[in-house]
Amino acid sequence: MFPSGVPIDVHSHCWRFPEDFSADFIRQAQRARGGQPVDLRVRFDDYAASAPPDTRTIVFGGKARLSGVWVDDRHVADYVAARPDRLIGFLSVDPTQDGWERELRVGHEELGLRGIKLLPMYAGFSMDDARLDPLWKYAEQRGLPVLLHTGTTFIAQAPLAFTLPRLIEPVALKFPGVKIILAHLGHPYEAECLVTIRKHDNVFADVSALHYRPWQLYNSLMLAQEYGVWPKLLFGTDYPFTTVNASIAGLRSLNDMLEGTKLPRLDSQQIEAMIHRDSLKLLGLER
Repeated sequence: MFPSGVPIDVHSHCWRFPEDFSADFIRQAQRARGGQPVDLRVRFDDYAASAPPDTRTIVFGGKARLSGVWVDDRHVADYVAARPDRLIGFLSVDPTQDGWERELRVGHEELGLRGIKLLPMYAGFSMDDARLDPLWKYAEQRGLPVLLHTGTTFIAQAPLAFTLPRLIEPVALKFPGVKIILAHLGHPYEAECLVTIRKHDNVFADVSALHYRPWQLYNSLMLAQEYGVWPKLLFGTDYPFTTVNASIAGLRSLNDMLEGTKLPRLDSQQIEAMIHRDSLKLLGLER
């Protein structure tokens, strides 16, 4: 028996493709598909058709001038407004660009977006940079969760030095009231991500965009199991790179590749609990 709750996807994108991307970004994005062109168009009907009925979804754009992506938060707000029963929108800012603090206020106070998405590596800033303190203070005062990209990328100019999960530690300590989500389990720095979320009550990780590397995901979740941090893991997809149904199927099939071996199994009940976790309540977004 599976838990009764519907899946909550905490990591789904909303943008105009190709309009919101530079030609260089689109060219480099082919690395995500072994050199093949990628279709990153976002259509809610396509998303919904590849997900269980009534799936709830956090959606966001992204702003990173360095890497060539800039999604107007108004587009995200409009996308959410068309499906308010299914979608929760996050704003995005690029703190390396002038006017980001105003964009932060407009995104939340005027557009009604309920969280923040940051792209530290793509934009070229460190998540523990003291210049971001006004953002963290704003998020803490208004109860806005913050989701950050951590881990790998296909963009050459995006510095790997700014993507390490441990960089969030001083922020977590200074702003304990902010719910923080480290995207992609910090892949390929999953162990660093897991030890970080274990020691900080306000830091979580999502498992988006990992199921197509099943052996690595198995080892990462086994480490999570050994550390006892299953409750800190949130379900996510990374749509349009993949779908809800494909992500769920990938998680449920991880133990299958162990048949005929003595390798330890992942706890299937914990996998189901993660898929059906009430992440909106956990992040203070339930209403």
